[in-house]
Amino acid sequence: MDPNISASALGEPQHLGIGFYLLPFATFLCFLVPVLYIFPPIPATTSDALRSTHTKIGVPPPKSNLRDQHSVRADTGSSISNAGTGSGPVARVKALCVYPIKSCRGIEVTRTKLLPTGLEFDRLYTFAQLKSRFPAAVDDSAEAKDEHTWEFVTQRQFPLLATIKVDVYVPDATKSTVFMEKSSDAWIVMRFPWREPGFRGTMSWVASKIRDGWRGQPEMEVLLPVEFPTDAEIAERGYTREDVKVWKEVVPALNMEKELPGQLCRYLGVSNKLALFRVDPGQLREVYRCAPRKEEAGYQPIVGFQDAYPLHIMNISSLQDFDAKVPKDDELKHLDVRRFRSNIIVSGAPAYDEESWKWVNFTQGTSKVTVPAKFQVSCRTVRCKMPNVDPVTGTRHGAEPDRSLRKLRDVDEGAPRMGCLGMQMCPLFEGTDRVEYMQAWLEVGMDVSVLERGEHVYIKQ
Repeated sequence: MDPNISASALGEPQHLGIGFYLLPFATFLCFLVPVLYIFPPIPATTSDALRSTHTKIGVPPPKSNLRDQHSVRADTGSSISNAGTGSGPVARVKALCVYPIKSCRGIEVTRTKLLPTGLEFDRLYTFAQLKSRFPAAVDDSAEAKDEHTWEFVTQRQFPLLATIKVDVYVPDATKSTVFMEKSSDAWIVMRFPWREPGFRGTMSWVASKIRDGWRGQPEMEVLLPVEFPTDAEIAERGYTREDVKVWKEVVPALNMEKELPGQLCRYLGVSNKLALFRVDPGQLREVYRCAPRKEEAGYQPIVGFQDAYPLHIMNISSLQDFDAKVPKDDELKHLDVRRFRSNIIVSGAPAYDEESWKWVNFTQGTSKVTVPAKFQVSCRTVRCKMPNVDPVTGTRHGAEPDRSLRKLRDVDEGAPRMGCLGMQMCPLFEGTDRVEYMQAWLEVGMDVSVLERGEHVYIKQ
């Protein structure tokens, strides 16, 4: 027999290699994976629906202007060389942040509108829990014993608020089509981690991995309006106008607890009744204490659900100097500036130089904003224990940085034995006789010039 004749040619059985079976399977996967990536078999979310007509504001984390906040170069502003001289700019705007829901995760932006209440979208909502008088006095009336009060809550009581993500979607005219009605409403989407038990929870876990990658986790979404609801919407949705206590002040606001799912209380660990309040634009709080008076500013400064003043500014070099002195451990490697929840973060000025600023002007710098913005620097920011909460994980450190703040930053005679870091500000406007004149724009890259310096003494609430 010719040795060159194959076994198959003689009709003998042939053993097929493993590649014969793997090839069709690999071909199928090559076709299936791109299809699943483009058309994932997961249910559409509220955010998915909004993306068809709206654009989400904010800077993606990989492009954050704060990604180098711990490096040496972070506290130097290019071409900023006049710090402390009184001539020219002393600092530059490094980052801007808004916090639509008080104590929840913020949104970093590169450009934002400045209003009398602070930055646009800032502190529109706050959580509150219903609290009763306890213990009640023996001689209290039945009405007094049944009396309940809504009190705002923050990460101080419920640190997991830090893990609640907040997105703002604004209308995008480029996304409207003949088949899709143009929307003029902006929306807030609040998201918190939640996995249902059983098979449904397993499917949501799988969907989150497909949608967001291996770090994805199941979430529950809550849709909230940016604009204050109309009377008709208030009646239709069952909202109520009630008082909520913010620190020592009682504020009339809109109770929108109807929008909160019960799962949120369980996630946060809230045992009392929980509500979400929307600030009423007709019931804003006037700010006095260290703020300028109407005769000086042209209007009396106002706030929504901010603690005390419309704006909070931080100097990155001050944070770096303080961070270097804070004891570290496995739970605290460094201090993220986001722990301090400031609206405006500047670089280029020496550490704590901002504590002598009294009046400042923001000018164009490397930004595209050509109209300056002026501010009165009201006072130092007196710190509570909230910066002890990690803004990413929502875990609270047992001591720091609160202990170091009280030890190293007890610098204001108006707030003895308290730590201070950052400054509070009020915006000023050229025209104050009409509301539409009371706005300006801020953008990353604007230069900060000091118009007047002086001493600050904090005035307690």
